[in-house]
Amino acid sequence: MTETAQIVRFDETGDASVLKLVEEPVTEPGPDELRIKVEAIGLNRAEVMFRSGAYLEDPTFPSKLGYEASGVVEAVGSDVSEFAVGDRVSTIPAFGMSEFGVYGTHAVVPAFAVAKYPDNLSAVEGTSIWMQYITAYCGLVGLGKLKPSDVVLITAASSSVGLAAIHIAKSIGATVIAATRGSSKVDSISAAGADHIVQTDHEDVAAKAAQITGGAGVNLVFDPIGGPLLAQLADAAAMGAMIIEYGALDEAPTPYPLFPALAKGLTIRGYTLFEVTRGADRAPLEEAVSFISKALAAGDFKPVIDRTFPLAEIAAAHRHLESNQQTGKIVVTV
Repeated sequence: MTETAQIVRFDETGDASVLKLVEEPVTEPGPDELRIKVEAIGLNRAEVMFRSGAYLEDPTFPSKLGYEASGVVEAVGSDVSEFAVGDRVSTIPAFGMSEFGVYGTHAVVPAFAVAKYPDNLSAVEGTSIWMQYITAYCGLVGLGKLKPSDVVLITAASSSVGLAAIHIAKSIGATVIAATRGSSKVDSISAAGADHIVQTDHEDVAAKAAQITGGAGVNLVFDPIGGPLLAQLADAAAMGAMIIEYGALDEAPTPYPLFPALAKGLTIRGYTLFEVTRGADRAPLEEAVSFISKALAAGDFKPVIDRTFPLAEIAAAHRHLESNQQTGKIVVTV
């Protein structure tokens, strides 16, 4: 009897209602692939954008979905030597979701997009680390060259990447200014280690940054929002600062802040995780995974879990993600 898997697919772009849980035969991995029996799935904003047709890549229908899953290796391809059946692993976003999406009870993925996670983490925590911590580490450290003497401004600070960025910046010794829209998430952001918090619904980012830095401004900005906020971030920046834009949560146009950029010699840098995970040079990814794994194993980093949903409620999980009410990672358990 052929073993079957439950896989989330969608046949058209749209809201969360397009997501369907279907039964399909379990597939065998190719030579450079492995199959994971999935235990938990970490949700990311990129998946909402992909499902909606507003992502960097377009889905090929019927499309799979999902970048992050944790579970147990149950089959390996003929050319895979670094993993064995029974290994506890989680996936690193390094593939196209239409082909290798991991929402389901089983996932076949390229072996290069898999890593073992520390034994002290649960499956729910194990699926909540690579997207957020690699994005933050390679942005702040790899691109931003963050130093202990720097002041960094992190927006959308209650998101999983925002919290990871706080953890990483503080581990380096930098001063962190965290921005959030209201008061509901202040306590969790403070608990993550932020030195200062700006509530953007009633505080001016640039004015608060100037107050904190004695008028010098921030050395590095890490922002997934874009839109009109970029002008405020440019005003908050120090001479020679870098602003890293790694997302587009604000759907409004993003005007380029020409005069602050000219006056201060700013670098405004677009960035995605795929620069690292899909790049020909594997050294930056290996460095990031090593740094993050050691910090997680030592208990210095701990992923923040907002809420879990069962696989049958995948659409509800997506709606919760789109509500922007979460702090940390939303996880679907299998």
